[in-house]
Amino acid sequence: MKRTGYVRAAEASDTEGLAQLMTFLGYPVSAQEMEQRLPGLLNDPIYQTYVYEEDGHLAGMIGMMYSLAYHTDDSHIRIIAFVVDSAYRGQGIGRALMNKAEKWGQKKKATRLTLNSGNRGDRQQAHSVYHHLGFEGKATGFYKQL
Repeated sequence: MKRTGYVRAAEASDTEGLAQLMTFLGYPVSAQEMEQRLPGLLNDPIYQTYVYEEDGHLAGMIGMMYSLAYHTDDSHIRIIAFVVDSAYRGQGIGRALMNKAEKWGQKKKATRLTLNSGNRGDRQQAHSVYHHLGFEGKATGFYKQL
């Protein structure tokens, strides 16, 4: 089946669809919480959020930030959230979103994309997708609650 959707920049009116996608990703959030959170992300030029919309439904999203580094002169794009609704997976939507992220990174003169993903067993399919999209697993992340 040919896709009829398209990638576009997220808008303030996308709060409900983005909340649903965050829940699919494993981070439950209400539309009201997303409504509070989203303006800060949309109005800060170091952040960019794209959605894949099909027939008025948000089928996927990618949220990222531009970042400088201490250890190199190269800048990079850190993908913070990347998800496709399970009903739409395997249809090229993730690739379309990632292509848009790469274009944004090139526009910002970044030299690489980075992302973190959990080591849980339920993330293995996602890891396979990341490898398929050209990512290499190179680091281990450590986290400390403040």
